[in-house]
Amino acid sequence: MFYTAKRKNNIFDPNSKEPFKLSRSRIEDFIECPRCFYLDRRLGIGRPPEFPFNLNLAVDRLLKKEFDIHRARGERHPLMKTYGIDAVPFNHPRIDEWRDPRNGGIKYLHKPTNFLITGGIDDVWVNRKKELLIVDYKATSKNEEVNIDADWQQSYKRQVEIYQWLFRKNGFKVSDTAYFVYCNGDADKEAFDKKLEFSIIIIPYKGNDNWIEKAITDAHKCLIGNILPKPARDCDFCRYRRTTREVEKYF
Repeated sequence: MFYTAKRKNNIFDPNSKEPFKLSRSRIEDFIECPRCFYLDRRLGIGRPPEFPFNLNLAVDRLLKKEFDIHRARGERHPLMKTYGIDAVPFNHPRIDEWRDPRNGGIKYLHKPTNFLITGGIDDVWVNRKKELLIVDYKATSKNEEVNIDADWQQSYKRQVEIYQWLFRKNGFKVSDTAYFVYCNGDADKEAFDKKLEFSIIIIPYKGNDNWIEKAITDAHKCLIGNILPKPARDCDFCRYRRTTREVEKYF
């Protein structure tokens, strides 16, 4: 027995013949916890929304504006020169469409599952071999060295790998190497003085999209079933729901 769906839009219907839109972030939800994914996409009960990271969004917008200047000129950004990256921002008429997650970004219909896979990118560069380089912007503020080595940053790596896969499925030649443009806010200044200064580094990452086909197929198997999947062992949301149920029994 299932509860009535709380959300009306984009609910998976096993009997529908229409393509079902599945974003990059929803695939990540499935990897993190199949139960949360099923509750959200099949039953319409999503996780509580995250707080908006408005400062991070501001950094993203400013970086896009800055790289767009060099995109229009067909030249390398100074950061690309500093890190020896022989490429330029990719100037394509659909770049704004690909960067707009509200419209799905870049899309590909995965026919075996009838899933319309979508993802909104931050940027794409192109090297002399005419290979596309997927680029993702990140922002943080910490004293230690900025890297992508933490366990929780595995989702960052999967993120760019899905973008690489999407562009390949759209017929582009894509390099295995992606780049993270990482901005680190300096909180050690003597005074705020109405500005926040950042150091910026570029971190290369060699992606591997071999896992994506299986993840999409497994996500489809999850949604077409009528059994609520088991929660992931380390899912905080499922742990909260379980603990709440246990306590509520005494009231």
